[in-house]
Amino acid sequence: MELGISPIITSGMVMQMLAGARLIEVDHNVKEDRALFQGAQKLFGILITIGEAIAYVLSGMYGDVGSIGAGNAILIITQLFCAGLIVLTLDEMLAKGYGLGSGISLFIATGICETIVWKSFSPTTINTGRGTEFEGAIIALFHLLITRNNKVQALTEAFYRQNLPNLTNLLATILIFVVVIYFQGWRVNLPVKYQKYRGQEGNYPIKLFYTSNMPIILLSSLVSNLYFISQLLYNRAPTNILVRLLGMWQETEGSGGQKIPVGGVAYYISPPRSLAEIIYDPFHATFYFVFILTSCALFSKTWIEVSGSSARDVAKQLRDQQMVMKGHRDSALINVLNRYIPTAAAFGGMCIGALSILADLSGAIGSGTGILLAVTIIFGFYESFVKEQREGAGAQF
Repeated sequence: MELGISPIITSGMVMQMLAGARLIEVDHNVKEDRALFQGAQKLFGILITIGEAIAYVLSGMYGDVGSIGAGNAILIITQLFCAGLIVLTLDEMLAKGYGLGSGISLFIATGICETIVWKSFSPTTINTGRGTEFEGAIIALFHLLITRNNKVQALTEAFYRQNLPNLTNLLATILIFVVVIYFQGWRVNLPVKYQKYRGQEGNYPIKLFYTSNMPIILLSSLVSNLYFISQLLYNRAPTNILVRLLGMWQETEGSGGQKIPVGGVAYYISPPRSLAEIIYDPFHATFYFVFILTSCALFSKTWIEVSGSSARDVAKQLRDQQMVMKGHRDSALINVLNRYIPTAAAFGGMCIGALSILADLSGAIGSGTGILLAVTIIFGFYESFVKEQREGAGAQF
């Protein structure tokens, strides 16, 4: 599962952009067009999977091709391709209705929750130089309290130990969960009524997170692809000026054997790893903050145009349902929506970006982007479940 869901997200993003830019004509109300679009998206995802698998091997991610041999290289490519096909198949099954939500959302939420649970309860032992410690923050707490004579020092170490998950990280994760769920409830309800049926009124809600987690998904896809290309090129030509400008990579203490960006564009769009790093390199922190906030706002505004949720599209949907805004003429419907939807999209995207930065700076388990994705996805599943329960209860009566 080395490639993860990157091929699915990338293919979906590219196809949506092509459709939004009218480079390909797609009418999602027509069943044949919809099926053809989804088929093209899956085919594009397969091609991206093959391309990334070959690029991973040829770039030396698993060792020099000459040393591992052509046979092993082909086996690795086949393994990566088969794993990618499994992910695509599972996503297709969920899209057909064999489950709740989309495959991409479920894969992301599962991966992030697995990371949080593992880093909280992992029984793996690590020799840190101060003795053997457990990786899991909660297990480490009880282990330190039992084995250390000075209980205050044991608590301090459990809350603030370095290079391993600690209780401060866990509490920060819980805090981010609560804050995001709180902001999920922020919305503006626009009163609407039916033209045909007198007395029937309702509300059209416009949430603060109008585009949900799409800005952070698109940003995550962009950054992960840039990391992939940068690391691939750096492994092949580490002395090339343009490659070093794109990103420089090396292993550092506490990175778990993985290479992290230490220079170039890849470094400046990566989050600061501590408050000390912000003080040491304020330009990196400032560039990262501006990049996240600006990118999330732009992606959010772009997404409403390409996904059919702009003010113009919503006005058309309401007119098709013969609904008008209460207290406004039908001709003023799009003007009213334009006052709310673009603002909610841009400001909501910036809020998502700000919460991601807060999660990174507070040391929450995983990444700020990952935690936001997990919370918004799980909350979306909860809303879908409640909606289905209400519809089921209404059908019984």
